[in-house]
Amino acid sequence: MPQLESESMRKALLPGSFDPPTNGHLNIVLRSSNLFEELHVVIADNPGKEYVFTAQERYEMLTELLAPHQNVFVHIWDKLVVDFAEKIGARILVRGVRAMADFTYEFELSVLNKGLNPRIETIFMPTDREFFVLRSSAIKELARLGGDISTMVPGLVARRLRARLRGS
Repeated sequence: MPQLESESMRKALLPGSFDPPTNGHLNIVLRSSNLFEELHVVIADNPGKEYVFTAQERYEMLTELLAPHQNVFVHIWDKLVVDFAEKIGARILVRGVRAMADFTYEFELSVLNKGLNPRIETIFMPTDREFFVLRSSAIKELARLGGDISTMVPGLVARRLRARLRGS
């Protein structure tokens, strides 16, 4: 059975698009940051995908929201997440899951990542129940229609999301 080096157990990655960052994302980030000495939040910058916010805007929001947490580091990455893990010497990916549909997708992704780099392990963290229904696409649609998103995203994100969608 493969062994994880103790050094790599200290670092974990939490990759995602974070478009926009939600209270559910922050819940998973903060809970994960209590488990590892370093948590690296990796913002996906996929040129083939449409985002409401640029990678830089998502980076700025997450950096501000996570500033009080000394062991959380925010990055932008436009390549394979396993390559970023290798670059910083991390062997653990943390993935938040809300429901079986999330788990199915994340499980398939974890098998793919393991095939790309056999040293990578994926840990699934179920969301706390108050964040169970938070889905970025639904939040964006609700904001677009003028609905109240104040309990779903931090105030900073709500203001920026409303301002961005007001022009569309």
